[in-house]
Amino acid sequence: MFAAIGLIVLFAMVFGGFAITGGNLEPVMHAIPHEMLIIGGAAAGSLLLGNSFAILKQVGGGIGKIFKGPTYNRKDYLDAIFLASKLMKTMKTDGPVAMEAHIEDPKSSSIFNEYPKLLKDHFLIDFMADAIRLVVVSSGTLNVHAVEEIMDNAMKTHHHAAMKPVKVLQSTGDALPALGIVAAVLGVVKTMGSIDQPPAVLGGMIGSALVGTFLGVLLAYGIVSPMANRLEQILEEDGEIYHVAKAIIISSLHGNAPAMVIEAARTSISSKNQPGFAEVFDGLRGR
Repeated sequence: MFAAIGLIVLFAMVFGGFAITGGNLEPVMHAIPHEMLIIGGAAAGSLLLGNSFAILKQVGGGIGKIFKGPTYNRKDYLDAIFLASKLMKTMKTDGPVAMEAHIEDPKSSSIFNEYPKLLKDHFLIDFMADAIRLVVVSSGTLNVHAVEEIMDNAMKTHHHAAMKPVKVLQSTGDALPALGIVAAVLGVVKTMGSIDQPPAVLGGMIGSALVGTFLGVLLAYGIVSPMANRLEQILEEDGEIYHVAKAIIISSLHGNAPAMVIEAARTSISSKNQPGFAEVFDGLRGR
């Protein structure tokens, strides 16, 4: 929602301010479609040239995230704590072998199915299942620190892949001012071919050419780069849920007291979505 409001404010202030100060919007509006064809087409071509189809799909999904906001809210973080805690409690009471059915087919697991939204996050579910699988196959020789290292590596790899759309948007934003200059230069070339026209006509043609530079800078620093920044913020926030799962699993494997396990999970969550200690403790006690 805030992204849409930001775009409205951006366009209102730029074009409204220009009009209020006496600027004539008519030649600008007339030139924008032609300049956008060059700038937008060049940007699209460079995206196709420099990225795979899979990355471009990620960029499209990332743009959707910018307008929808983070995937997880306070309740989801509570659910992640409850899910990971229930898995570890079940493994402790029923034994590692009893967990095989849950981790081999999470979609059929009675535990995982209690949290349908989390079940849709394939990395989160595989992340927890793979860690518990290590416990199941270790046969009493488990090295908790090795498990933690493996989980850290998994999160690092996932985070690196998730951030690729951010880098694509950032590089596109960096290129747009130069693409605007390309459009402006072509406009000047066109103007020079009509050098015999009256000054009023030449002035309009030069003004249209300068719109290309204007659009390149506006798109870069007013839209695309801020979008890249916002997407990075959202992905960083969504990534906290994996730290929650890791904290529960590792702290439980270390044999820490329930209070320590809760705090390990809670402190992995930023203040915006962080539940209170009593809220988590009471929720776990009722499960």
